[in-house]
Amino acid sequence: LAAHDIIRKGIALVPEGRGVFPRLTVAENLAMGAFIRDDKDGIAADLEMVYGYFPRLRERVAQLAGTLSGGEQQMLAIGRALMSRPKLLLLDEPSMGLAPIMVHKIFEVVRAVAAQGMTILLIEQNARLALQCSQRGYVMESGEITLNGESAMLLDDPKVRAAYLGE
Repeated sequence: LAAHDIIRKGIALVPEGRGVFPRLTVAENLAMGAFIRDDKDGIAADLEMVYGYFPRLRERVAQLAGTLSGGEQQMLAIGRALMSRPKLLLLDEPSMGLAPIMVHKIFEVVRAVAAQGMTILLIEQNARLALQCSQRGYVMESGEITLNGESAMLLDDPKVRAAYLGE
């Protein structure tokens, strides 16, 4: 699918490496997330929601995205995706390269967004964290799904614990 088809189908992607627009401000990046929308009141409400999830972005609203820390850029990338009001949010390695406190914040928001009813597809190397915040998990090895099931079941599976959770 082309990018515009993906957006029209209600899918938002937060790619590995964040993919913010470095020469645009935080506010401009968030506005880009809502560029196909025309409901001003809804956009304003969603912007407040994003600032509620990520207060740091409100503090940095006029700052160029390229000058933000890696964690702040990840917040911005997720916030921009949420501004499109997707039906499906794809998150590719959201914890990669982040400090533990920032990883905790990002996954706190992932849980909150999922609790609001949004479907999230999470690709994540941190198996424990991914399984703790998901309903269902899939284990891939060399591009093939080798194991799948309810996340709680996978967390208790001795094979998964030994191979992926370091136990």
